[in-house]
Amino acid sequence: MNPKKVVIAGGPGTGKTSIVNHLRERGFTCYDEISRQVTLQARKDGIEQLFLTEPLLFSEKLLDGRIQQFNNASHESESIVFLDRGIPDVLAYMDYIGDHYPKHFIDASRAYLYDYVFILAPWQEIFISDNERYENFEQAIEIHHHLLSTYKRFGYQLIDVPFASVEHRSDFILEELNIQ
Repeated sequence: MNPKKVVIAGGPGTGKTSIVNHLRERGFTCYDEISRQVTLQARKDGIEQLFLTEPLLFSEKLLDGRIQQFNNASHESESIVFLDRGIPDVLAYMDYIGDHYPKHFIDASRAYLYDYVFILAPWQEIFISDNERYENFEQAIEIHHHLLSTYKRFGYQLIDVPFASVEHRSDFILEELNIQ
């Protein structure tokens, strides 16, 4: 079986992880965002903010991890798999900081295609900074614009998730996918 791969995308602090966790609690197969894992591993290795000090290395690790997630999701026995962020997010963040990236980043975004992409806009009321999230709300807005542009560049029809409770946002996603 090749399950449908559904990305929950959005800038920092938009509620992606809360939605993914809620969908998991409801019994769906979900893959977590890997940037926190990469950041925490770098800290163990003595690098406080790998994305800020070596953005290309950080992004390579994310790209590799997201390709692995895509491949793993392709072999799941469920009919649908939710992913907290997708491969194009890596390019959007690199564009946000104005850094260049190798052609294989673009090639990966073209080769590994998701079935649906739900996008969450910045939401001031729920935005929180923490030790792994260095961006402020204004930067989250700018990142959001890069995400929109990047996903559209690769031909995705983005589905906007409305501001609401985690339960209502999850219900919206499931209704859009015709899953009850």
